Amino acid sequence: MPIEVIVGDITGVEVDAIVNAANERLRGGGGVDGAIHRAAGPELLEACKAYPSCPTGDVRVTPAFRLAARHVIHAVGPVWQGGDAGEDDLLASAYRNALTAAHAQGARSIAFPAISTGIYGFPRERAAEIAVREISLWLQSGRQPQRVVLVSFDAAGGGIYRSVLDAERQS
Repeated sequence: MPIEVIVGDITGVEVDAIVNAANERLRGGGGVDGAIHRAAGPELLEACKAYPSCPTGDVRVTPAFRLAARHVIHAVGPVWQGGDAGEDDLLASAYRNALTAAHAQGARSIAFPAISTGIYGFPRERAAEIAVREISLWLQSGRQPQRVVLVSFDAAGGGIYRSVLDAERQS
């Protein structure tokens, strides 16, 4: 299965599209969002201003400016509220919509952070299971992108991704 796991900085991954774990206002923030905005330069914020907002579970696309990628796909994941407020479906939607947007942009490769697992509090293993499921279904469709990179900023997150991928391969 062409899903790669990398521990490191998503802004340096060489892919056609990088997914940003964005907030609904698309105005930058902390964590991955802040790192992507800093690395891309102030032009990214200006491009985001073309969109008044982005609903949870949806995406918006901008150029990547100073990043190695061509596109930034801003995906808004849900804030964890205990698991009974549709969070799983909204997170799955964010992954599906990001892949669909990458396809529409002609991207052959895409890198994802662990959407919603930082300040939004989504449990990391549960989020990884949703990510791997949605990406695997996409890859089975044969549509581009066919190279998918899951990027974790720490070794623990990388281990979670690897464990979920191993379980997926064995099922």
